[in-house]
Amino acid sequence: MDAEHSRLGVGLLETEMKATSGGGIVSTATRLAAVAAVVFFLVTAFRSGWRRAETDFPNYYTAAVLMSNGMPVREYYDWTWFQRQMNFAGIERQLGGYQPQTPLTALPLIGLANLPVQTAKRVWLALNFFFLGGTVWMLARITGFRVEQMILLAFLGFGSLYSNFLYGQYYVFLLFLLTVAFYCLDRGKSGTSGFVSGVAFGLKLYGGPLLLYFLIRRNWKAAAGFGVAVVCGVAVAVAMFGWQDFHYYVSQILPRALEGEIIDPYNSGNGTFATLLRRTFVLEPELNPQPLWNAPVAFFFLRPFVSALILIVTLLGLAGKGAGNERRDFAWFLIAILLLSANTASYTFILMSLPVGLLLADAEFAERGFLIGVFFALCFPLLPGWSAVFPKLWVLLAVFLFVGRVYLRPIRLKLLVAAVVVAAVLAGVDAHRHAVSYAAEPGRRYQRIATRKDAIFSGAPAISGAGLFYQSIGRDRYVLRWLHDGVNEELEFEGHAFGPAAPTADGPIRFELVSRGTSSIMVFDPATREVRTENMPKLKSNSALATGIDGDAAGVTSPNGQWTAFARERAGPKQIWLRNAADGKERQLTGGNCNSDSPAWELSSTAVVFASDCGRGIGLPSLYRAEIGLGSLP
Repeated sequence: MDAEHSRLGVGLLETEMKATSGGGIVSTATRLAAVAAVVFFLVTAFRSGWRRAETDFPNYYTAAVLMSNGMPVREYYDWTWFQRQMNFAGIERQLGGYQPQTPLTALPLIGLANLPVQTAKRVWLALNFFFLGGTVWMLARITGFRVEQMILLAFLGFGSLYSNFLYGQYYVFLLFLLTVAFYCLDRGKSGTSGFVSGVAFGLKLYGGPLLLYFLIRRNWKAAAGFGVAVVCGVAVAVAMFGWQDFHYYVSQILPRALEGEIIDPYNSGNGTFATLLRRTFVLEPELNPQPLWNAPVAFFFLRPFVSALILIVTLLGLAGKGAGNERRDFAWFLIAILLLSANTASYTFILMSLPVGLLLADAEFAERGFLIGVFFALCFPLLPGWSAVFPKLWVLLAVFLFVGRVYLRPIRLKLLVAAVVVAAVLAGVDAHRHAVSYAAEPGRRYQRIATRKDAIFSGAPAISGAGLFYQSIGRDRYVLRWLHDGVNEELEFEGHAFGPAAPTADGPIRFELVSRGTSSIMVFDPATREVRTENMPKLKSNSALATGIDGDAAGVTSPNGQWTAFARERAGPKQIWLRNAADGKERQLTGGNCNSDSPAWELSSTAVVFASDCGRGIGLPSLYRAEIGLGSLP
């Protein structure tokens, strides 16, 4: 949608809201504009999503297929494994992953798992259209505005709506759940409101902070309903996946997801405080080679300090004299949740239609204009280069402060000082924990190798006389890369290439090729560059793991036979260990609150090359080289 359509929508909405009469020319124009908006939406956003398959929806669909087949949820968070399963599910040229979803995120889609992926997406889009309609109807009932006015409000978020329907995203459904939660709260059904909020938390985490809202408002029925929903969600997750897999998510995936370590945690397209601070203070050779100031400790302190301060001040405001209007209180808290979020995208901001709609009901005309403008700005697609200055983060902070002024003014200075002190203490404790972990990470001890600008994945190294081979992510598929003679060469095949292995020093490279729902073991000869299929059974299944080439568990022995390097997981992330063949003694090679795996020996037996996701997105590693016997061992 172009800017003229948007300005027209803003003008009609403001004029209609200013009008005191429900009839007349303005009301007729509003109805016609609402009908035009719906038609425009159907022939653009809805139609584009209906026709296009290569979007985000296959991630949810694949997870639903895996759920229906009883696959372990722990494996969902392994990028290579999940990509293989996407291909088995019929999704050929589509990169994907399951981070940072909860174990239950795909549960609402499990009924679509038996449909072809594009048919399933179309059903999901149709359901989302009705979810959107239900949201509009509830907002009209809550606020007293007419349905056509709420349609125009939703239409002003066209940029976000478009990406939600194009990609087959989840946020219209989440908006519907949050709106149901407030609709029930507004009608005195507190227990149901809390339960629905708990369901939203189990599916997408956004509902989680609402427990604090219910507690600060002393709404014990809502808090109890929330607790019941969480207990039910945990019971369902444990019943479906087992306690160990659920514990793995809670202990290994969730903490890093809440800190923004998702895909590329330095990408300014994710306009959050966590990303802004990480880009400013943390050096990452591939993803953030030129931070403003390389001061990781500043990041470790400021990230939790900002989050804690916003949360504490919000709770103080809601507990103070400025609170009392449920619509405004709930709206301000939702804005705070989005401001605290560690992960946002274009489709996320459709959630703002709920707080903006609630605030419009009690706002003066000038304030309505500001709120409508803010909603449009947050949902409008960013022009190239704009994301570098995090404009939507500052807009969101501005509306948080603007709406929150009635809550912040009554807070006594002593309480504000106490809030700063408490936030600083909490941040200091958390910063110390992260600094200790950071000091033990491979980047502080070992050489980074095979670095390339913006490389998101470099893993599964294999070493032969021809050079270093490793798995990487290309434009639309997984590829192999070959580091030799000072050149880092990409090897692309007809499908996804996984797990290179070098059985002998002077022989060919074996790897797994997944294409058209089939997994095959291939052989690449570096001398002739010929590729052939190895004579072994092909694996083709939607429910069984097609095992690639993985020496993590058994370990790899050095060419001289003196050491074995292996990856071990002991109540925490995977780490690389060494075992001395002579005396059996073991030493830990890597540390940090991150994963290191896939060890491979150099032919001289003097160094181990391995992959680690420290300082990066969960499961998206880079490569390191650790020399053995030269004082580098911890």
